[in-house]
Amino acid sequence: MTPAVTVRGLLDARPESVGLSIELLAGLGGLHRRITSPYIQKTGLALAGFHEYLQPGRVLLFGESEVRFLESLDPSARGEALAKCFNADLPCLLVTGGAEIAAEVLVEGERASVPVLRTTVPTAAAIGKLTAVLEDRLAHREIIHGVLIDILGLGVLIVGESGIGKSECALDLVVRGHRLVADDAVEVRRRSESIVIGACPELTRHHMEVRGLGLINIRDLFGVASTRTSKRIELVVQLDRWDAGREYDRLGLDETSYDLLGLKIPLIRMPVATGRNLAI
Repeated sequence: MTPAVTVRGLLDARPESVGLSIELLAGLGGLHRRITSPYIQKTGLALAGFHEYLQPGRVLLFGESEVRFLESLDPSARGEALAKCFNADLPCLLVTGGAEIAAEVLVEGERASVPVLRTTVPTAAAIGKLTAVLEDRLAHREIIHGVLIDILGLGVLIVGESGIGKSECALDLVVRGHRLVADDAVEVRRRSESIVIGACPELTRHHMEVRGLGLINIRDLFGVASTRTSKRIELVVQLDRWDAGREYDRLGLDETSYDLLGLKIPLIRMPVATGRNLAI
């Protein structure tokens, strides 16, 4: 199923946190409309009658040139051009630069139940900020079994079979001053062609399960600097049970990788034997 976010979901994502304040002017009944692409379309040709260039599932943006073009039309032609735009399968319309827009835009938006949004941010900056928000919201996500730690700024995903000691190793690393991102369940999402971000689901955030001890709150025990909500995954360490009959790379010359959402992440296989300190 194609990832999607509703217009309501976009507004609830608090885009103002990235400097993109958005106000809803019309089309309240269309907040359920789905945005399926992070790419913004800014096609003034649609106002001139070339509506085939409008792509479904993509936010339509009106900058200063589109607003001025609308102002140059007489009211009837303006209403007709807008009606044809809004009849396309658009999730919403965003007007940038805080421009004053013609009343027909709001009227046609209400008629077609297409949300009309406005921001004071200039067009170029608005496109960049909105694209970043949508890329994050529309990114493909998976939950994987492992522990994600921020080790001196490097995002390290520790994987391995259940009970091998991933959480105990992570706890020892936190004691040494490193930061926990997620324990047991790591939500990973691909944000671009070369970046995978790992985060902790809300339900288990700041918590860790240690066998024989139970659930502990890392932030309460070690302070707010001991955790973070997300981190780019740049290295995977796989813990394997020690097998005396297996050949292990002892010089670190073998280059191996771990497939994560279609990306190859550098991988280190670490044999686990009784009495070894994994954190060190």
